[in-house]
Amino acid sequence: MREALDVHLLRVLHTVVTEASVSRAADRLEISQPAVSAALKRLRDLTGDAILVRTRSGMAPTARALELLSHASRALNGIDAIIQLGQKFDPATTVRTFCIAAPDYLDLEFLPRLIGRVTHLAPNAQLSVRPLTADVEYERQLEEGEIDLVVANWPNPPPYLRSSPLYDDEVVVMMRAGHPLAAAATLAAADYRSADHLAPTRYAGGVRGSIDGHLASVGVERTHRVALAYFNQVPFVLERTDLLFTTGRRFAESCLRVAPLTIRRAPLGFPPMKFYQLWHERTQDAPAARWLREQVAASVREDVARARKAPARR
Repeated sequence: MREALDVHLLRVLHTVVTEASVSRAADRLEISQPAVSAALKRLRDLTGDAILVRTRSGMAPTARALELLSHASRALNGIDAIIQLGQKFDPATTVRTFCIAAPDYLDLEFLPRLIGRVTHLAPNAQLSVRPLTADVEYERQLEEGEIDLVVANWPNPPPYLRSSPLYDDEVVVMMRAGHPLAAAATLAAADYRSADHLAPTRYAGGVRGSIDGHLASVGVERTHRVALAYFNQVPFVLERTDLLFTTGRRFAESCLRVAPLTIRRAPLGFPPMKFYQLWHERTQDAPAARWLREQVAASVREDVARARKAPARR
């Protein structure tokens, strides 16, 4: 069985389980569907597992296939590392798949700018951007190579992961333009405490964010009238309620494009939100992973330079 499970089968296994589709796997691997089906049959014979099964909404990987996926990822990463030893990484010719995990409250410019940059410089590569949700085991996924890096702003990132700063963001409060508190030029701390708030649900394993961490440190408890898991819905919820939402200025100003909102500086002495990228030591010197980190940093520099030229909106 050890000799029968070759690199081609590992790549088919990884792609079929990730895509949950023979046709999409064939497109991604750039081989025919019959070739993928033949490889899938061999995998089923070798593992004794169906790998993919039919459901009401289409095909889905089995529990055993999801377990095999992490092993296949580690094996393929090791094989790729051996192949790349001594080779110079060339973004113009690479067919590598890059994977980033990022929260959905980044502003509307950052991810599109990054995607545009990567697809321009590496036209044959694939880029996957995954959300950071409560069930994402980002530490394990970084270690096992399922994701290349994480963009985050937790106050205390895991010390055993590598990190580099991206930017600092001012903490502000958003509300609808006609909110009773919008008439004042500044938001008083007492008004902030007594107001009803919209708050995000925790993500990435329930890690406490920088905003909640600061409020706890100064002994302030907000009345969370609504908890929301989807940041793209924030401006529309605020538009229809008298809730306040505390967030970074970059995200807040991007919301002004879609709803009539007002931004005020946050009271209570919030420190800036510090954004950074995280990666595992195993990819510290990998040329492809280092190149990806450089593109993230370059995209942020472009965004920061653009934001400095534009006047802040209140």
